[in-house]
Amino acid sequence: MRRWLVHREIPSPNWNERKLPVSMVVLHYTGMETADAALERLCDPAAEVSAHYMIDEDGTVTQLVDEEKRAWHAGRSSWRGITDVNSASIGIELVNPGHEFGYRPFPDAQIEALLPLLADIVKRHDIPRANVVGHSDVAPARKDDPGELFPWELLARHRLCLPTPKLSMRLLYDNEGAFFLALERFGYDITDPPAAVRAFQRRWRPQRIDGQVDGQIGALLFELLLERDLGHAR
Repeated sequence: MRRWLVHREIPSPNWNERKLPVSMVVLHYTGMETADAALERLCDPAAEVSAHYMIDEDGTVTQLVDEEKRAWHAGRSSWRGITDVNSASIGIELVNPGHEFGYRPFPDAQIEALLPLLADIVKRHDIPRANVVGHSDVAPARKDDPGELFPWELLARHRLCLPTPKLSMRLLYDNEGAFFLALERFGYDITDPPAAVRAFQRRWRPQRIDGQVDGQIGALLFELLLERDLGHAR
């Protein structure tokens, strides 16, 4: 890690050895009332949670776990056939009270600190844009973070994640089963179908998150799969 990207190191004891090479980044919000409370929890052995990095709202970047180690940030999750997401990912926590304590936009200073850190991680580990995801993407039935206010499109302009496709049509699959098979093919766990739809909407159409399959999200999913199949999703 380039030292200029990290302002301080506060080692967390909550890690073990990886079983997979790094191929993903998972973005979170802390979902606690204060940054100090979040940091205390991420370093508490009894909590059994951690992340590789935490970025405060003022842009302070704290490294908690070495990237070579498996931090405990994703929990029970999966993405594109990987069920040990912790082993395959770098976890970044963004300080934000979250939906429970007063969800709010992510400050410019926080995102300005995230961008170079994420760019460095993605480059060093050769992570495809399609594998820079939110916690809700990998755990749709359990998690909502980083949530509908997260500026994915800003990251996409820096080629750090996939952009939302521009649509010229609406697309209804032949039946909902076909939609869910396509959603699973893209990467989502569809065990809880409405939760999977909400997670997809939260990431790709945050203006309306209702868990209902409609022509707009059908078209979004079709375009995303097409881009990936054509090899444009890296």
